[in-house]
Amino acid sequence: MASTKNLVSTLVLATLASSFFLLLQPLPSNARSLTSCNFDRIYQLGDSISDTGNLIREGPMGAATPFARLPYGQTYFGSATGRCSNGRLMIDFIAKSAGLPFLSPYMNRDGDFAHGVNYAVAGSTALTTEVLARKNIPSPVTRSSLSVQLDRMSTHINSICTTELDCLEELKASLFMVGEIGGNDYNYALLQGKSIGEVKRMVPEVVRAITAAVRQVIGYGAARVVVPGNFPIGCLPIYLTAFQTNNSSAYDERHCLKELNSFSKYHNNQLQQAIQQLKREYPNVVIVYGDYYQAFQWLFQNAQYIGFSQSSTRKACCGAGGDYNFSLVKTCGAPGISVCQHPNTLLSWDGVHLTEEAYKRMAEWLIDEILPKLHCSG
Repeated sequence: MASTKNLVSTLVLATLASSFFLLLQPLPSNARSLTSCNFDRIYQLGDSISDTGNLIREGPMGAATPFARLPYGQTYFGSATGRCSNGRLMIDFIAKSAGLPFLSPYMNRDGDFAHGVNYAVAGSTALTTEVLARKNIPSPVTRSSLSVQLDRMSTHINSICTTELDCLEELKASLFMVGEIGGNDYNYALLQGKSIGEVKRMVPEVVRAITAAVRQVIGYGAARVVVPGNFPIGCLPIYLTAFQTNNSSAYDERHCLKELNSFSKYHNNQLQQAIQQLKREYPNVVIVYGDYYQAFQWLFQNAQYIGFSQSSTRKACCGAGGDYNFSLVKTCGAPGISVCQHPNTLLSWDGVHLTEEAYKRMAEWLIDEILPKLHCSG
């Protein structure tokens, strides 16, 4: 009997120790420590993951999107800013960790660009709208693809420096974020009926567009560049809803769609190989892969230990219907769509984008991951 009690006690202690270890281990150790890099500016290219207000300023179509009105922005700003969340985004937390203010969107003509510029536009793609149209993939939200954003960046940089040497000096203490971009190329293709195989054939072209952008910003004088990868899209409510199936083998142990996550990993692997080539081409430039995939997986796996509702990791806060509180026809911001009472206990804000708290946690993980690789001497 005593030995049985001892065994039970040992098992209980082991379980508690394991739980305590899981509780402590995943937390980032260097969060908010980018101040050591002494960045004076951040330049952001990308899509809705990082748009701080460009789409809603582009024209009537952008101004008519739900991102231009509540409940977007309700948690932190109290009003809509064009951010596709209930509050701040990863780039906001990255700027904060560097000791810099929020980046003004390029389309804000009254913006303060002294500490960098945000060129990201929600709905934008890595490939141009013309290239996608030739593949029968419409771009329904914006024409501000990566090449358009780069043109805008060129215009701005030419306004702050006149010679190549001047640019090198002016931008040496800047951080360039090239992405996340490319996700919408795949989103539009997959949600408009293209097969995984068809979309997979797009990956080399998308990766080439991203690496061309990295070369271009290096040409402007970038000394430190972060190139983020894609999310595990098979865990997002939009895809879980669009590709819902009764085939249990289509899901992994966390009920994410295996084939879609494998596709994300395929893109990310191709991107990382391209980054290795860029490093060989530019040995004097620091180029770092931003692992959004693993950052989200860490968040997903440890949700219950860091304040999120374990039962709602795959549900949208703002949405309606189905197993994932998401509908492709009645999305967040539409009349009658409700918002959960405690947004920051959920990972997903609207089924496509994350909540402020999820973005904060991802940003902390990412900073912890990339800081040693940025080789900051501060």
